[in-house]
Amino acid sequence: MKSSDHFAGPPTKVTARYPAVSSEPAVAYLPRPMKEPSAQTAWPSLDALQLGEAAQLARRATIGGSDANIILSGSPERVLRLWREKRGEEGAEDLSDKLPVMLGCWTEVFNRQWYTRITGQKVDRIGERISCKTHAWRSCTLDGFVDEKGAGSEAKHTSAFAKPEEVLARYMPQLQHNMAVVGCERALLSVIFGNAKFEIFEVASDWLYQEDLVKAEAKFWASLQSGDPPAALPAPLPPQPVGVREVCLESSNAWAASAADWLAHREAARKHQLAATLIKELVEPDVARAFGHGIEAKRSKAGAITIREAAQ
Repeated sequence: MKSSDHFAGPPTKVTARYPAVSSEPAVAYLPRPMKEPSAQTAWPSLDALQLGEAAQLARRATIGGSDANIILSGSPERVLRLWREKRGEEGAEDLSDKLPVMLGCWTEVFNRQWYTRITGQKVDRIGERISCKTHAWRSCTLDGFVDEKGAGSEAKHTSAFAKPEEVLARYMPQLQHNMAVVGCERALLSVIFGNAKFEIFEVASDWLYQEDLVKAEAKFWASLQSGDPPAALPAPLPPQPVGVREVCLESSNAWAASAADWLAHREAARKHQLAATLIKELVEPDVARAFGHGIEAKRSKAGAITIREAAQ
């Protein structure tokens, strides 16, 4: 589906019906009337966002990425409910009246399109289900995959007040689980915060974290086979994301003051650095201290030269 399919197109040019000041007729621009959405471009209905019976049965057969989030959530209630669902003792939770959940599902398509718009990178393999080559009971369903980065992608929509580090920690089990199942070294988490901020986090595969994760998942899977209720396990410390975030600090006074100083003195800083380089080159290898014109250069036992203002 192309992003342009969701918009009405360029404005329609119309002649105004009121007297014009100039001799030419005044022109106003009104939006082109919206077209009726076709079957290919229409947004899905709310009911279509829910998993069907076949998909729910398939989900019960393995441990997926969203299950990993629950297993390492630290919540006994959520872990026990997942255990009951997997065993067929309880139906899947009805989330059709949960606004945050439904909104997140609804905006997945837009999230992917916005990622492509600002990065120029295509997201494909949407909804592809992959089984783990090592553990048959592990699987994942991709939100998408970015070939240019060699990374699986997850699209999320969260509160405008959510802290980026908390969002990253919340979805780290899913990101690391999917990387392990797919066998890739990178994952992308694209997040819409409320309606005003969009951030992309690039996370590297962390084999230590993944070792802890697969052990926790294996214990949960064993409890499904034995029928013994599982215990909630603490989450391992999440690895740090790769430094790919872009932030605007126009509203920071400290940034503004430092930026102004940097711009005002950068030429002086270049001259200072060049002068320091030339002074050090003038100190011959067997000289321990050189001085004159108000400065001195001293050589340490390790051979490093330090320049400072000479004492009066």
